[in-house]
Amino acid sequence: MAAPALGSAAGRRAALRLVALLPLLVLPGGAAAGGEAGPGAGSCGCGAPQRPGVPGGSAAAHRYSREANAPDPGPAQRPPAPAKMVPIPAGVFTMGTDDPQIKQDGEAPSRRVTVDAFYMDVYEVSNSDFEKFVNATGYLTEVAAAPWWLPVKGANWRHPEGPDSTVQHRLDHPVLHVSWNDAVAYCAWAGKRLPTEAEWEYSCRGGLHDRLFPWGNKLQPRGQHYANVWQGEFPVTDTGEDGFRGTAPVDAFPPNGYGLYNIVGNAWEWTSDWWTVHHSAQEAFNPKGPPSGKDRVKKGGSYMCHKSYCYRYRCAARSQNTPDSSASNLGFRCAADRLPTAR
Repeated sequence: MAAPALGSAAGRRAALRLVALLPLLVLPGGAAAGGEAGPGAGSCGCGAPQRPGVPGGSAAAHRYSREANAPDPGPAQRPPAPAKMVPIPAGVFTMGTDDPQIKQDGEAPSRRVTVDAFYMDVYEVSNSDFEKFVNATGYLTEVAAAPWWLPVKGANWRHPEGPDSTVQHRLDHPVLHVSWNDAVAYCAWAGKRLPTEAEWEYSCRGGLHDRLFPWGNKLQPRGQHYANVWQGEFPVTDTGEDGFRGTAPVDAFPPNGYGLYNIVGNAWEWTSDWWTVHHSAQEAFNPKGPPSGKDRVKKGGSYMCHKSYCYRYRCAARSQNTPDSSASNLGFRCAADRLPTAR
């Protein structure tokens, strides 16, 4: 399968604008993502920002909410992928790893985990999917209602790079700028839920055992790109060798063994678990993480991940954010115990 084309000139200009804004992730307090150098947290959006006090007024928040969630008519350049789910069979797998690449993230130890059968979204939730939810319910996203945490003024899920940007030419791309709470609201509306971290990792592995990626141990087997990650020098230049600078359509690249697309790369994905870096090596059955915490687990890495700085597009890799945090490379997909009725 050949790497996808870079798209239209307008799309390339939008992508270049996004690259220019890479350090300006949407994080609480309006601060750009920071942190330690090396493969850990940083401007790739892997940190766990904490929300400070609340400056600003409710009138401004209402204005941003209204702008973010107002109907935004316009044709898509290509039909969005349908909201489809596939059955994930019950099974036993090895969660985590005994060879952690980012030790502070709690990737270790490897442990035997049993999960019951469930359903998983084939695709990340797209802008088109989320637009239907907002139009049907009038839902106000948290990032839309909190302008004081927007380093790019006016950025929200409908205008990812600010008021002059739009998702109308990328309705089939993953929705971004959504908090954990926003993701939970969407999943509930759709008759679904967020996957647990165990379900997500089991799905990511696609039936393979002891492999780094959903397709094996080589990032580019036979020179083929299987995920949308950063190529070039991070964070200076994304060469777009995989066909994309910025996000890709949710059905881009080959699916894994369970039929899931973009399960790593493209956009980080929220899970239902609270964050901890301490795990028992004992066998677990349908683990759901700790009962409480400050941060929620996100998995899969994003288009902003590079091995030199954020080697988190591996199935065992993990990171975290506060439930009310949002970022320009963070989305989600849903799971379900049974297939929901069609909307």
